[in-house]
Amino acid sequence: MKLAAILFFFCSLSLQAQFQISGIIKDTNTKKVLPFASITDTHGFSTIAEADGKFNFITNSQSEILTISYIGYEPKTITTLETKSFFTIYLLPKTVALEEVAISNTTLANAIIAKVILKKQNNNPQKKFRTFQFKSYNKILITANPDSIIGKIDTLFVNAANKVILSKIDSSDYKFKKIIDKQHLFLTEKVSLFQFEKPLLKETILGTKMAGFKEPIYEFLGFNLQSLSIYDERYELFETKYKSPISRSAFNEYKFKILDSTFVDHREVVVLYFKNKSSNGLEGLLYIDTENYAIAKAVMRIRGILDIKGIHEFTYLPEEKLWFPMRNNFKLVKGKSKVPTKILGGRIEFAAENEETNSKKTASDYTYISSEIHVFDLKINPNLKINTSSVKIEVQDNANNRDDVFWNQNRVDSLDRRSERTYTVLDSIITKKKIEKKIIFGRRVINGYVPFGPFDFDLRYLLSYNNFEGFRPGIGGITNENLSKKVRIEGYTAYGLKDENIKYNLGTGVRVGNYSNTWIGGSYTDDIREVASTIFATDKRVFKIYDSRPINISTFFNFKTWRGYIETKIIPKTDTIWQFSQSFINPLFNYAFNYNGNLYTSFNMTTTMLCLQWNPFSDFMQTQNGKIEYEKRYPKFALQFTKSLSNFGNNDFDFGKIDARIEYEKKYLNGQKSAFLVQAGYAYGALPLTHLYNTSPNNLNIDKLLQRITIAGKNSFETMYFNEFFSSEYVMFQLKHGFKRVELFSKVKPTLVLVTRMAWGTMQHPERHVGIDYKTLERGFFESGIEMNQIYKGFGLTGFYRYGPNQLPRLEDNLTVKFSFIFDFGF
Repeated sequence: MKLAAILFFFCSLSLQAQFQISGIIKDTNTKKVLPFASITDTHGFSTIAEADGKFNFITNSQSEILTISYIGYEPKTITTLETKSFFTIYLLPKTVALEEVAISNTTLANAIIAKVILKKQNNNPQKKFRTFQFKSYNKILITANPDSIIGKIDTLFVNAANKVILSKIDSSDYKFKKIIDKQHLFLTEKVSLFQFEKPLLKETILGTKMAGFKEPIYEFLGFNLQSLSIYDERYELFETKYKSPISRSAFNEYKFKILDSTFVDHREVVVLYFKNKSSNGLEGLLYIDTENYAIAKAVMRIRGILDIKGIHEFTYLPEEKLWFPMRNNFKLVKGKSKVPTKILGGRIEFAAENEETNSKKTASDYTYISSEIHVFDLKINPNLKINTSSVKIEVQDNANNRDDVFWNQNRVDSLDRRSERTYTVLDSIITKKKIEKKIIFGRRVINGYVPFGPFDFDLRYLLSYNNFEGFRPGIGGITNENLSKKVRIEGYTAYGLKDENIKYNLGTGVRVGNYSNTWIGGSYTDDIREVASTIFATDKRVFKIYDSRPINISTFFNFKTWRGYIETKIIPKTDTIWQFSQSFINPLFNYAFNYNGNLYTSFNMTTTMLCLQWNPFSDFMQTQNGKIEYEKRYPKFALQFTKSLSNFGNNDFDFGKIDARIEYEKKYLNGQKSAFLVQAGYAYGALPLTHLYNTSPNNLNIDKLLQRITIAGKNSFETMYFNEFFSSEYVMFQLKHGFKRVELFSKVKPTLVLVTRMAWGTMQHPERHVGIDYKTLERGFFESGIEMNQIYKGFGLTGFYRYGPNQLPRLEDNLTVKFSFIFDFGF
């Protein structure tokens, strides 16, 4: 879901009888800006400039004298009677030894921060209190200030042969100004109950309204625009975590300077400016209580592609002798970027910076995102018990159906005219244009479904190809909630043009638990599967326009399987599937299994299986539609155990299998990403080759290198030939590091990824497998390579080299060059 053109520049203007003075403050000698300088009027009211030296000062009098001061500089006064709309103010460094002043300032600032860090435990509500709870009102806007937009209709009068012609040039600014003057672009409100029981903080959403939507987009409710606590070791600002300026290693990351002293809640505070030593880190202000060294106010700022500011305001609780957070403010404005920037998981796109001097501004140059959170009904140390602690956010079933009485009681301020009209207009537009239905449609298409009434057609089955079946056309899908939210029916049928056989599946399920999203169901399948492949039952369905590996696979087995299952999320942060199945297996290649003196060319299997996908570090939201993993974090763990039932259903063999996987990803502030994957399997007992391990090979056994050029897989061994290695137990590792995209030309922006893979394995009872030649992995398999992804419109190129004990004699047999393709839906 894309909300296009959300970028911006914000100028806050005065109201009616108020007057605004704007300007920038610089050093007289260096002409560099002075961040966070103090501006004070004759009445004692003061404000602080932004990190870029700019300020907006609102006064009730057109005639005002302002004093601008900065540590180590001579103060300067200006009068607002001067006929200027924007002041450039230069401050002169003091004649005293500035280096000595700077050293003294830094030393004292560091001493204050050291005390703040030392007393964090006493000043942090989540460390000092056993329990507390409060309600909060949160309003998020996507909007613009209409007064910052030039609302002219550009026209040109031309006198041609005594004829006056009115030529309309452009009126887009005028139209946008007319729209934004009456309404916002987007508005959502949320009332929540926060409950803290050491060490857990849970949010229960009591009411929510999202302009234009009957049911809110639940993932949007889980976006964390800024950290709730200022005392965490890492501070989060708009989906990115930074080392906190009051973390234990703060002095390694930040420089500090005293700016001023003032009062908050009638208590004296000292104002410290902090800046990360790197160019892309946090900077801002900390207002520190001079008595208990607690944070009384904080301003956190990031300037770059996006210009983001988070403000934390606290109130002092005299009885508890503690500052408690009472108001958070977040604002995101347009930064500078030569390429479009996507945020909020791609839901919002910011236009690229246009460097043409005479280019016209677009709506995204004026637009901004704003969020305010107000805390009320605070209770310290109440008697409470948090249930379902694994769910960080719980949405009440009636949260999106609250009446006006509820909202009037819980809103901090009544809605203004523009906000009220936003609900009216967007409700009408989204209903008229069926946008909500289009969003649902788009989500399903991304996942590979095309909804048609009560049925979602599955695009995976339309057409595929492999070496055994040739082209495989088909049709299939699953029923959706338009038929029933409690019952689902699914199935497919396909036909191989080469093997001339029909494959099909038919299944049904019943939902027996809304909260745990528990389904009980069964199915029958007659289809084929790659030999020795590993599939975790809990893996999410991933739609691919193409799937590279099956194109080149020729060794399959046919399975006819009855299956009964229970799938649930009742275990905290875990997807679980219990399964019972009975299968008839027929290898579709030259193979026989030699067991107890008998050669089996086909066999029966009756098995039970338990599969767990555990994401312990992710955050989950409970809705009326089930649990949602709204914040995905790593590492993630998968475990699958399969056991045959030797005395049930004509089962031929007694065996067991244990499969495990660990995934880890880390994203860096500079756009790079590292990924680590380890996967292992262990099979014991009497198990045919069809159900052992092949460690995902993806290379054709063809003599010439150029003839082996195909499409690369995601986690497959690109230099390992199909059917070259088999194992009854194995472990594989994969390391990837992706660098940020590099712009070589306007339309050529590749991503460089370095990849290393390795695997070890062995085969127990190799004499049992007759008819196929293969090698084992006792000495290990190693390959490394480079992926140049998305060079042009999703297409890329990869190259890998095979080395180590299983390296082949000819150099070119160890090399592989392949195409890659990453399809970007733009969502």
